[in-house]
Amino acid sequence: MPTTLRYEDGTVRVESDRSLPGVDLDARSGTGRVPAVEYASLRRRLDQQGVAYRDEVLQLPQVGDLESAYELRDYQRDALDAWNREDPETGLSRRGCLELPTGSGKTVIAIAAIEQCATPTLVVVPTLDLVDQWRRELAAEFGEPIGQLGGGEQRVEPLTVSTYDSAYLRADDIGDRFELVVFDEVHHLGGEGYRDIGRLLAAPYRLGLTATFERPDGAHETIGDLVGPLVHQLSVDDLAGDHLADYDVKRLRVELTPDERERYEEKQGVFTDYLARSNIQLRSGSDYQELVKRSGTDPEAREALLAKQAAKRIMMGSEAKLDALADVLDRHRDDRIILFTAHNDLAYDISERFLVPVITHHTGTTERRDILDRFRDGRYSRVVTSNVLDEGVDVPDANVAVILSGTGSEREFTQRLGRILRPKEGGGRALLYEIISEETAETRVADRRRG
Repeated sequence: MPTTLRYEDGTVRVESDRSLPGVDLDARSGTGRVPAVEYASLRRRLDQQGVAYRDEVLQLPQVGDLESAYELRDYQRDALDAWNREDPETGLSRRGCLELPTGSGKTVIAIAAIEQCATPTLVVVPTLDLVDQWRRELAAEFGEPIGQLGGGEQRVEPLTVSTYDSAYLRADDIGDRFELVVFDEVHHLGGEGYRDIGRLLAAPYRLGLTATFERPDGAHETIGDLVGPLVHQLSVDDLAGDHLADYDVKRLRVELTPDERERYEEKQGVFTDYLARSNIQLRSGSDYQELVKRSGTDPEAREALLAKQAAKRIMMGSEAKLDALADVLDRHRDDRIILFTAHNDLAYDISERFLVPVITHHTGTTERRDILDRFRDGRYSRVVTSNVLDEGVDVPDANVAVILSGTGSEREFTQRLGRILRPKEGGGRALLYEIISEETAETRVADRRRG
């Protein structure tokens, strides 16, 4: 009986009359079986051992000629070459993750990879905004119909863009339709449910894109297993001056008013007292998630979390911060400015106080696009947002950014910095302000990130 490989519900079914390396017996079907993610490794093992086999795993539709007009910069070519290179540990090529700053052209590298592989490709992205951006970019470059999974559409084409949510729901159904999968903002793949996307797709070629590969919960190691290791890495400082704008960071430290200080200490004390009484230590994001779960059944835990949120609102939206922001806006009245906040309430307060257009998760797609178009063409010179523009969205060029709270997240800080780093006409420097309330929790987390 000849050995045959077939795709079946997120796995590779192996029909053979002999025992094969790394293949487990499925008692229900009486055949061998491996997870679909192991497809490329399985082929390599069979080839190394001289096992003849019939490969019927991928059912690839025809794709037209894929030619892009982009010319890669040297550092983009180096990144693509690193991805193409054979991994000495696994013997596999065209697998791995690239870490490059926001604004460095990760999409361009991915388009070059798609052109090079010239094969059906699935692009997985975290938001519908990015689905729209990728679809427009792929259609413009390749002139092919572009499929979409998400946002009310379920249309599969040889080139298809999907949200992570839709890919999670459809992975075992379409896992044999693509030879290359591109994970944009690949750090999302480390999420518990999303990992199944990587496991259920058979695509042997895998490319991950991110500005910050490492996750505080350690899930980047799982991403390495599903997509491939980090094969190329460049920081903002590696590219600043040549390919990105030079930049400066200014940190403005402000004091809470006596009334704000009293209310902050009271609320923060409720939170820290609960942690001490309960012998809880918050060492990571997962520890905090456990506390959130506990608050569902423990009234004191819920009260502590509500107090923590109240303290956070006080330190992030203090009067001194808004006064400092007024000074920054006055000083940069001729510049293009993006204001970042951590909460919708503060974003709306700033919008009303300074007459600045606002984008939050509640802003509709049409309104958001209209605001960004007006920002792009100069009708708006500033915009305020609560986290929405941190990741992936194609934001028009700005040269000044203001963060209204110190962030302990290297990913969040890097993404926000990247929003102002596209090269400027005349070679001007970009400027990032952090406005931080002194002697509060945000002072500590911002210092920890920098130190």
